[in-house]
Amino acid sequence: MSKKKVGGKKNQKDEDWDAFLNETLQQVAEKEEPAPPQPPAPENEDDEESGDEGDGAGAGDGKKKKRRAKKGKKADEGAATASNTAAGKEKPKVLSAAAKAALERQRQVQEEEERLRKLREEEEARIRKLEEEEAENQRKIKEEKERKERLRREKIEAQKAAGTYMTKAEKEKMKKQQEKLEAMKKAGLINVNALSEAGSAPAVTGAALYRNNKKKQPKKADDQKKDDDASPEPVSGAAESAPQPQEDDEDDWEVVADQIVSGEAPIVKEPATPVPTAAADGSDDDDDWEAAAEGAIDLSSAKKAAEEDVEDQIELEKRREQERLKAAGLERLRRDEENRKRREEEERQREEMEKAERELYERKERSRKARVQREADALARRRPDNLRSPISCIMGHVDTGKTKLLDKIRHTNVQEGEAGGITQQIGATQFSRETLTLQTQSMQAVAPFQIKVPGLLMIDTPGHEAFQNLRSRGSSLCDIAVLVVDLMHGLEPQTIESLNILRRRNTPFIVALNKVDRCYDWKTMPDSPIQLALAAQQDNVKFEFKDRCDRAILQLMEQGLNAKLYWENDSPEDTVSIVPTSAVSGEGVPDLIRLLLVESQERMTERLMFSDALQCTVLEVKAIEGLGHTIDVVLVNGALNEGDTIVVSTMDGPVVTSIRALLTPPPNREMRIKSEYVHHSRIQGAIGVKIVAPDIGRVVAGTSVLVVAGEDDVDDVKDAVQSDIAQLMKGLQTDQRGVTVHASTLGALEALLTFLRDECKPPIPVSQVNIGPIHKKDVLRASIMHEKNLPEFATILAFDTTIDAEARELAEESNVKVFFAEIIYHLFDQFSAYMRTFTEAKKAAASSVVVFPAVLKIFPNFVFNKKDPIVIGVEVLEGTLRMNTPLCVPQISLDVGRITRMEINHKEVTQAKKGTQVAIRIENESNPTITFGRQFDHTHALYSKISRASIDACKDFFADEMTKDDWLLTIKLKKVFNIP
Repeated sequence: MSKKKVGGKKNQKDEDWDAFLNETLQQVAEKEEPAPPQPPAPENEDDEESGDEGDGAGAGDGKKKKRRAKKGKKADEGAATASNTAAGKEKPKVLSAAAKAALERQRQVQEEEERLRKLREEEEARIRKLEEEEAENQRKIKEEKERKERLRREKIEAQKAAGTYMTKAEKEKMKKQQEKLEAMKKAGLINVNALSEAGSAPAVTGAALYRNNKKKQPKKADDQKKDDDASPEPVSGAAESAPQPQEDDEDDWEVVADQIVSGEAPIVKEPATPVPTAAADGSDDDDDWEAAAEGAIDLSSAKKAAEEDVEDQIELEKRREQERLKAAGLERLRRDEENRKRREEEERQREEMEKAERELYERKERSRKARVQREADALARRRPDNLRSPISCIMGHVDTGKTKLLDKIRHTNVQEGEAGGITQQIGATQFSRETLTLQTQSMQAVAPFQIKVPGLLMIDTPGHEAFQNLRSRGSSLCDIAVLVVDLMHGLEPQTIESLNILRRRNTPFIVALNKVDRCYDWKTMPDSPIQLALAAQQDNVKFEFKDRCDRAILQLMEQGLNAKLYWENDSPEDTVSIVPTSAVSGEGVPDLIRLLLVESQERMTERLMFSDALQCTVLEVKAIEGLGHTIDVVLVNGALNEGDTIVVSTMDGPVVTSIRALLTPPPNREMRIKSEYVHHSRIQGAIGVKIVAPDIGRVVAGTSVLVVAGEDDVDDVKDAVQSDIAQLMKGLQTDQRGVTVHASTLGALEALLTFLRDECKPPIPVSQVNIGPIHKKDVLRASIMHEKNLPEFATILAFDTTIDAEARELAEESNVKVFFAEIIYHLFDQFSAYMRTFTEAKKAAASSVVVFPAVLKIFPNFVFNKKDPIVIGVEVLEGTLRMNTPLCVPQISLDVGRITRMEINHKEVTQAKKGTQVAIRIENESNPTITFGRQFDHTHALYSKISRASIDACKDFFADEMTKDDWLLTIKLKKVFNIP
């Protein structure tokens, strides 16, 4: 069954295909016109033709004709069959899908062939057009060349006809002869008057002048005849009277020149149009070369002349090219020479630089070795019987009585003269041996000892937390330290900080347990040893003292230190000694001095032996009226002289200067207190000295001072001074924007900068720093912040300094705020209050711009008013909703309005956080026709309409009110609103 079906389908397809072919052939036959009748040809002729063609192209054509004949016959048969079928069956056949596809493919092939044919025709037409244009251009070029050649020939023929044609060689020769003739005229070898008188005589042609330049050779008869026929006729009879040259005449121009000089020959003149005449006597001497040339020049001579012109042009071009190449070669040689000289100069300079650097290095190395050798020799010369004064640094928390203790020793009242009663500068006091002996008289009876050192140098450091830099600087200079602890309060923050500094530097120290007189019912025994003072107290006082002392010892042990009262300490090497003192009444002060001297003399003899090698460190930089900028230094070892050349480190690099004056305060007086200074021409350590010298206003405190000796190299000394400047300069770096800071000393300036950057919240940037009074130029620098649109930083913070009158007036005119304070934290409080006021004003101005991010969902059942004002209930999906927030629907670009009222449970609120359900009232003054349910409905989410200005306002003024989720929502909304 299946086979039959398959066969049936196949037969049906064959029939459809035959029908399609028949119909196609009929359509083609109808479209084609019938060809004109051809006379019948016998079959044998075709066969003969095909046979005669053989293997050639004719054989192939015959085969094609046969195939076409067979196809035609089959097509006729198919057409007949189709017509019979159509006649037999009235119902027409429908084409199958395969037939239609074949027909469509045939149509596409025909269209493609037609398209390709058109393209070929267009390309052929374009190529023909290009060829025609090229041929036309070649034709025009050829015509132009022919025209030029014709003009050139006509010009030559005209010159020949006029008798003026000359070859290049003849022109050159004529030019040389004329130049010689002119030279002879100028030299007076030619009689000009005779020439002028002979002007009426017939002129001798150029050919007659130059015809004898070459020696004549014997001619043949034909040549002689041609010459006779071509010889010109004389112009007049005067020519016959002219002397005829003999056969042996000279063949150069000198004969003619002699004739002209003697007046026998007429002026040489070239006729405009030569007149041919017959020869007078038929001899060769009367022949005219121009007439002969006219008869002899033919087409070959013209061609030769043209070739000569071409050769001359080629020669000229070659000469020009050679000159150009020569110039280029000379230019290249010049550049190569310049490059060579430049390389040689660079090489010479490099060698000189290397030589200078090598010499500088060698000089520095020699200087360094010499300096090291001097230090080694100085160390070798030290003796135990020649000790310097020990340096002691007194440290501790603020208001523990450090300065008061020193006042008790030197019998001064420095502490009461300080601002706020606190020390804010570093100072140094030199105690002489006599002062120390007087202060320890009471101890000699209890525990006798000998004072071997020449004195004691005490460095007083500030106790405020901002002056950590000064405490660190003082501790780095001292040999032994005194850590002052308040008996009433125990260890405090700056006490612990000072303790850690000393432990880090491995500096031995003594604990002064101060304020024992604060114990209840303490009986004062001025300047007595502490053991005697304690023995005289009642039992309750002793009990209180012991209790508070044990607490202090416990706190020291918590810091990892073993501590005991000094008279109970059997091992001072590993246990800290505690000395109870009273800075007010003086109990324990003799004990403290004695312990300092004994510990120094017995345990640090090696360190205290005096050395000639200079060891000097900058302690402070100050501006003093009448002296200018000065530096307070601690001279540990060595000596300084007036006029010495010193090298110091500044913020701008090392400075070489000379000492103008060496000043010290009076004995037992504080260096930082104004008083009459003692001048010295020479001074040696250990002692605190004030140096007066030029160009030291920007010296960095904490750096070394070096003296340039005779054999020292200055550059080597500069390098040695700058070796430790990098770390110290970090504290003085400034920003591009910020306030201007002035201080009386460099140490106070460092402390103030540290305080403003580290302790202040938020940190206060600093753009300018200076030491000393405020001048007009400082106000101008501060006013630049107005130009940078930073008016809050147009401010000067003046710590313990003054301002002159002109600067004050300029500050008022320029709207520059100047804050003064003698206590560092008071200055901070003033500026903080100013910044709060300024920030609140800017925050209030930005409140109209700021928009906090929020996304709201509308409750469809809580729509209380659909028209303006719209009152609806919403839920805060994200962010925080606040009053005056503009709301919008970004999907349809609709501005709904601003929130003017918010209520939760009938209570008015100003904000609603995430997840809160709140009723809001929305007003839209610009478009009050906005209606809920018409422009938007509950299917739309409401967004707070943020902008770039609102985001910047949140960053600058409301960052503390923004949470992390708010910032994440802001980033999300930036994409929604396409905010850059």
